Amino acid sequence: MPLPTNQTAIRWGLWSHIVWYVLANVGQIFTWYYATPELFFWPLWSIVGWGIGLGIHIWVAQRALRVQAVH
Repeated sequence: MPLPTNQTAIRWGLWSHIVWYVLANVGQIFTWYYATPELFFWPLWSIVGWGIGLGIHIWVAQRALRVQAVH
């Protein structure tokens, strides 16, 4: 998949990823807390797994924005 070349598109994609990451994980934490607080903290798996993907997205976006700033 080609990377977006427009800075606005890169920033919008990154911020939307961050917003959905936070909303989804907060929702899972509330679900865990109210439904199964006595069980293992299962939202940990999506927080860590999705967090790795988000970290990679942040890294790639920052590199793309730096490259565009140089040109």
